[in-house]
Amino acid sequence: FTAPPTVWDEVSKTADWRGREEGQPFFSIINFTTTHESQIWARADHEMRVNPQTVPLPPYYPDNEIARTDVARHYSNMSELDDQIGEVLVNLEEDGLLENTIIFFWGDHGDGLPFYKRSVYRRGLHIPLIARFPNKKHAGTRNDAFISGIDFGPSMLSLAGIETPSQMQGKAFLGKFNSETEHEYIFGARDRIDDDYDRVRSVMDRKLQYVKNFNPELPLYMDVAYRKQIPMMRMLLEMRDSGTLTPEQSIWFKPTKTEEELYDWTTDPYQLHNLAEDPAYSEDLERLRGVMNNWVVETKDLGAIDERELLAQMWNGGTEPPLTANPEVIETAGEMSISCETEGASIAYRKTGSARWEVY
Repeated sequence: FTAPPTVWDEVSKTADWRGREEGQPFFSIINFTTTHESQIWARADHEMRVNPQTVPLPPYYPDNEIARTDVARHYSNMSELDDQIGEVLVNLEEDGLLENTIIFFWGDHGDGLPFYKRSVYRRGLHIPLIARFPNKKHAGTRNDAFISGIDFGPSMLSLAGIETPSQMQGKAFLGKFNSETEHEYIFGARDRIDDDYDRVRSVMDRKLQYVKNFNPELPLYMDVAYRKQIPMMRMLLEMRDSGTLTPEQSIWFKPTKTEEELYDWTTDPYQLHNLAEDPAYSEDLERLRGVMNNWVVETKDLGAIDERELLAQMWNGGTEPPLTANPEVIETAGEMSISCETEGASIAYRKTGSARWEVY
């Protein structure tokens, strides 16, 4: 899908509020890539801000120089990102906007190191989230509610005094229409990653996480070419081929998966011990399986449909996405109106000489 210009005023690596009309409200997304997985190798010559010998290593990684260097590089990149965010805050303050702007900081997935990004386990779903309000309102407080990425939209609308539209599945966790109930469960999904396909779904409560593998005949590891640019990823594959990985480090490379997985992520944070066949957890397994099945039905999960068939449905049998109907512009004395026959069409207009679109 191509996002229409009515989604936000600007989204880029350098998006900001400057260039707008005097006093005009703005909604911008500043997309930092400083901690993207590519920066593990792209920033290899940058200053190392942490000591590789002191960084913590998960049991998935061998304790050697290559692993420690990549993990330390990731922490150093986070430090660089912190500086960049500080520059944004300084610019807002210099422009007299800091105390009139709500700022959200979040990530789009677990970190970019091997075995984290692209997984539906907690390590791949858990993201940072910080909000700053004018005049440091709520400063120092922590929200321990279950929050999902689908809650961001409703929360932004709620802060603007707008109720959550019925078609949104998320719940507002801030603002005028803050939901009185939080999520009981957090869901995760994975289908195609670059050229690799593996349908996996997960559901997590306050203690357990259930994982459903729809293609158990496939390995957990997806041979994503892009990821092989990380030195540690190449090392892990070499150690796999030479048979020098420990059992914990070999979990990723098993030739097949179990159809169901169950983990107590509070006592087993690295999710190494599958409890799905433990009789003591049979009731929990059945409960979370039912929650997952209901969610698949309620959300009309389309993951079981072949991509080509799904595209054919979405494109009404054509070979490319259907076009929005041409807008009708009616101009009368001193007024102009715009309409479009396509249901749900988002309409924007741009004044002559302006680079910015405005919502109609």
